[in-house]
Amino acid sequence: MAITVPAPKDPSLSPLFEPLKLGDVEVANRVFMAPLTRNRAHPDGTPSEIAVEYYRQRASAGLIITEATQISPMGKGYINTPGIHEDGHVAAWKKITDAVHAEGGKIALQLWHVGRISHSSLLPDGAQPVAPTAIRANAQTVTGDGFVDVSEPRALKAEEIKALVRDYVVAARRAMEAGFDLVEVHAANGYLLNQFLVDRSNQRDDIYGGAPENRARFLFEVLEAVTNEVGAGRVGVRLSPTGAFNDMGDTDPEATYGVVYEGLNRFDLAYLHVVEGDESGGAPAEDLAIIDRLRPLYKGVYIANSGFDARRAADVIATGRTDAVTFGKPFISNPDLPARFATNAALTEADQSTFYGGDERGYTDYPFLDGAA
Repeated sequence: MAITVPAPKDPSLSPLFEPLKLGDVEVANRVFMAPLTRNRAHPDGTPSEIAVEYYRQRASAGLIITEATQISPMGKGYINTPGIHEDGHVAAWKKITDAVHAEGGKIALQLWHVGRISHSSLLPDGAQPVAPTAIRANAQTVTGDGFVDVSEPRALKAEEIKALVRDYVVAARRAMEAGFDLVEVHAANGYLLNQFLVDRSNQRDDIYGGAPENRARFLFEVLEAVTNEVGAGRVGVRLSPTGAFNDMGDTDPEATYGVVYEGLNRFDLAYLHVVEGDESGGAPAEDLAIIDRLRPLYKGVYIANSGFDARRAADVIATGRTDAVTFGKPFISNPDLPARFATNAALTEADQSTFYGGDERGYTDYPFLDGAA
């Protein structure tokens, strides 16, 4: 059985419903589900039982990209987020991928290490978070006590970076064992790989710091190792070139990410997924201009994210500026979002009070067009 999406009533929206090849994976449409942290995993990082239904309901997305999933115990930064570093994690994720595949969907696991965006109470034996440089972020995270300032990190040694590359490889292998179609290396939104890329958080003086080529070295080492392990056609990467979330920033983002975009071409990845603005799509014009100038540097499949509606998404796909678009909040409250776009149906508003943590409410109880939940 597979969830079916009707043909679009408005022909101008048809670009959203064309199939697409992402490396080794064929997807049925270009309305993708963005990664969404929901904080409903068990404390040990095992995905919850209700996550099976949550992801199954959204299987009509061309591709589901899961919530960020930590590659190791030291990669954790928020309470009740899932992992992929234990056998129990793999077994629980396998139930989710099986459910999505039974509905005809495709699903990618987002591989995550938060770096300095963590708190010692979340880490093994109260450890300090790790970072490229021992600079505490002006940011908060969520622990059992609610929102708290992140802990002061310590700088990673070069040999520890090599070990982290192996952690990404093992996590990617486990994702394949769990039945995922793809993995997405999370190098955006102020987390560890992003922290290495930008000079605000990376002030190292070794081979991982200084020039953009050096700051991109860790990301490129991860991508080389992961693609060697699971195949380039099953690996994507997420970037946020102009993002300021989690105390990010670069003195010359266009130069830094120009090196990154051009460097990515040699890996023959399944896709590049770019956060192009803030959640409302209301990025400053200068930031959007940088995104537009960077775009031609990457030659593979490109996925855009941030603030799109159906009309704008169809337009940017039709022009060839992007190949697909990810939608975040709309997928929270509209599990059948592609069908709603196709039929010009009204969208259900999301209850923001249920975004993070909790039970089925605001998670698996949003209605479908046929009235079912």
